Amino acid sequence: MVLRSRTDALVLHCTATLAHQAFNRESIRQMHLARGFSDIGYSYLILLDGTLEQGRAPDGAVGAHVKDFNATTMGIAYVGGLRSSDAKPMDTRTPAQIESMINLLKLLGKKYPKAVILGHRDFSPDLDGDGAVEPHEWMKQCPCFNAGQWAKSVGLPGAKYSKGKYVRL
Repeated sequence: MVLRSRTDALVLHCTATLAHQAFNRESIRQMHLARGFSDIGYSYLILLDGTLEQGRAPDGAVGAHVKDFNATTMGIAYVGGLRSSDAKPMDTRTPAQIESMINLLKLLGKKYPKAVILGHRDFSPDLDGDGAVEPHEWMKQCPCFNAGQWAKSVGLPGAKYSKGKYVRL
């Protein structure tokens, strides 16, 4: 098992599963194993009721959640991200998931004080070269909300990824 030498960012994800459809660590782990991962890709998983489950362990283990950035980031996913009616991307976090996410990010912020918070989609390439990753450039919708802006709005170090670096909001 390879451990991170540093943690620059806490990357928020959704599991891209239907809202209100219950999944847990083992079910997501099985999905990831089927995709060829060696284990669950995320370090933490937040269930619908807000329960927090340890994903890839130990805490410093390199995950599999953002290609080319796994060695210096930690992945945190909430169960959901797709609207139940038509499976379209949507922020489906329950109030309990939001509360748990805030508490976890505060705890991890103490452990990794230099780490910033952003979403998986923020790592999409800046295709038009204007210095901003915009919705038309997203490779994925994940986590289906603006993670950096949300983090900033709740008093956490939100960021975006631009021109090869993390920029605090």
